[in-house]
Amino acid sequence: MVKALDQPKRLTTETVYAITNLRVHQAKPAQLAAWIRGHCAIENKIHWVRDVTYDEDRSQIRTGTGPEVMAAPRNAAIGALRTAGITNIVAATRHHARDSSRPLALLGIT
Repeated sequence: MVKALDQPKRLTTETVYAITNLRVHQAKPAQLAAWIRGHCAIENKIHWVRDVTYDEDRSQIRTGTGPEVMAAPRNAAIGALRTAGITNIVAATRHHARDSSRPLALLGIT
C-alpha cells in the first residue's frame, strides 16, 4: 500500500510497566527506558536462538521442571559458543555436532 504524502503520521503510545528499587527522584524516564531496552535485547538474543536454532517452541516437554532442565544445556551451549567469539550459532552447532571431540575442545576438556 502506498501512503499519500498529504496523510498525517499516526502516533502510538505504549505503556510499559517495570518494577525497580529506585526512589521516584532516582527513576529518570530515559534511563529506565534504556535499561528496559537493554534487558529486552539480551532476552531476545538468547530466546531467539533457542526458539529458532534449537526449535524449542515445538518441544513436547511441558510439565514440571522439564522445560527448565532442557533449557539449561541449550543455554550452556549458546554461552560457550558466544564466549569463544562465535556469532553464527547455527553453523557452530552443526560444526560441533559432526565430531564429538569438538565440543570438548571448545570447553578445554581435551
